[in-house]
Amino acid sequence: MSKSHPEVNDQVSLADKFLKSLNPTLSYKGAENSEDDIAAQVHAPYAAFYAVISRVSMKFESILEEIDGFGRFQIAILILLCTSRMVLPCHFLLNNFIAAVPPHHCDISTLEKSSEELFRNLTQEQKLTVSLPVREDGEPKSCEMFAEPQFQLLSNSSSRTDLPTVWCQSGWVYDNSTFISTLATEWNLVCDKKSLTKTTNTIFFVGVMVGALAFGFFCDKYGRKTMLLVSYILSIVFGFSSTFANSYIPFAVLRFFTGFSLTGISIISIVLTIEWADISHRSTIGVIGSLAWSVGYMLLAGIAFLLTDWRTLTMTVTAPLGFAVLTWWWIPESARWLLANGKVERAQFYLDKCANINRRQKLSREKLETLSNIEVEENQAKNYTYFHLVKTPRMRWLTFLLGIVWYGVASTYYGISLNITGFGVNMYLTHFIYGAIEVPAKLTIYCFLNIIGRRKCQSGTLLLTGICIGINIFIPRGLWHVRAIVATLGKGLSEASFTTIFLYTAELYPTVIRQNGLGYTSFMSRLGVSIAPLILLLEDVWTLLPQIILCSLAIISGLVALLLPETLNVKLPETIDDIENPRKKDVSKESSPIFLEIKSQSGVNEE
Repeated sequence: MSKSHPEVNDQVSLADKFLKSLNPTLSYKGAENSEDDIAAQVHAPYAAFYAVISRVSMKFESILEEIDGFGRFQIAILILLCTSRMVLPCHFLLNNFIAAVPPHHCDISTLEKSSEELFRNLTQEQKLTVSLPVREDGEPKSCEMFAEPQFQLLSNSSSRTDLPTVWCQSGWVYDNSTFISTLATEWNLVCDKKSLTKTTNTIFFVGVMVGALAFGFFCDKYGRKTMLLVSYILSIVFGFSSTFANSYIPFAVLRFFTGFSLTGISIISIVLTIEWADISHRSTIGVIGSLAWSVGYMLLAGIAFLLTDWRTLTMTVTAPLGFAVLTWWWIPESARWLLANGKVERAQFYLDKCANINRRQKLSREKLETLSNIEVEENQAKNYTYFHLVKTPRMRWLTFLLGIVWYGVASTYYGISLNITGFGVNMYLTHFIYGAIEVPAKLTIYCFLNIIGRRKCQSGTLLLTGICIGINIFIPRGLWHVRAIVATLGKGLSEASFTTIFLYTAELYPTVIRQNGLGYTSFMSRLGVSIAPLILLLEDVWTLLPQIILCSLAIISGLVALLLPETLNVKLPETIDDIENPRKKDVSKESSPIFLEIKSQSGVNEE
């Protein structure tokens, strides 16, 4: 028996007991030989058993344990991806500012021309009085004007409601005190066209939705790093191109492709950081990485406050991707993906670099080749597609549940984030507060993720988000300060649910289709996000309807999350078989199904 490898002795002993349970005449004959000769000298049943045991223990986590799964190398990856991840919220929430609709009223120049002599001696306020009807709050209506000047209103304004009005005849006059230029002011997206300001957001997220599917497929096929560069370049090209659009349709098309391109950054950055982290630090890596989103969220409020022209603002939030392209050269490819695809040399290069930076001993090539052969054999040389997400029973159920949860998480998060008016607080301040509340929300959820687990955190944050939205339905609008506090709390909880679902999903899907899985869930997420702006438009039908819908979505998805498996301190699944036949951490407990398989191969049955 080996003195230098006690784990081999344990496996030999376990195999001997197993062989004797099958047939008392069988036993391990090579006990006196070196461990290098074990596989060649054992009986056929034992060789099969030893191969399976090796396959169980030789997972990527064991590699990370040797080279440190949470060291300076992993921190460097987070820093390198920080710039691009800060750009994401700036684009995803950009519509809050570039499509803002400032106060406006009809251009009354046609009425002035028809009664030029009479208008000449009137002040601007008097001109508006005789030309525009007013709302209940005394402000001029935005979309109507009198058919004829009503000069009698200068002495008596009580009979305005009975006077004939028409739609604005010569365009609109906008209040430029807050914004120099927005989509609404440049292309007159107001009144009967006001829904187009929300539609631009929907079009953007449809692009994100389609991009999630495309990048999910190509990232699993061509690698994380290559497609990340493609995403960077396309985002820069389409982001800057959109600022030169001279009409609504070209702008909408370019925003679609901008969203399509940015999706690669969103899903690849998450996967890269998670796949380089060990089990005990996955939640730490996930939460730290997501802080870049919150920083970008808050920065957008300040940038938008300083740059009130939509073209300048769009170019400014896109520009940091140029720096991200420069940092891309230092970003490593996923060693998990490389090994799963038989690219041992490249995996060796990045793993050696990781070991060197983390001041650990380099790995032997033989170990990597063994692991790669195991992965390739288990993958059966398949080119995994989205079909594999629903091909097998457990994967199908997992995919169904995650689709519902992601739709609910995204709908509620963006339903709250895109509604930054109506709380009696400056829109820039509201946006900043919504971003700032995410930081304590992330840090709090980080603590709970490792205490009560992913499933309870996911369900709990969604249910509490729904409760906050429901409470605001019953709070009168006059109590704006109370409504703002409850909305901010709900925003923090919705962010906690989003932070959890990103980490949770990456842990639930196996390596071979993880990118496809995240592509699918991102698709469902963006489907919810695309519809969220349209849900907010339903307030024209009934003021409370959007809040009722968002509240229901949060509660339903929170209940569905309870049906997902827990992943706290569980090894990342690497193949579909790991999902269909989940293995526990104790090797001896894993042996039962393996025994049955070997019994079948040996022709030994319980019958």
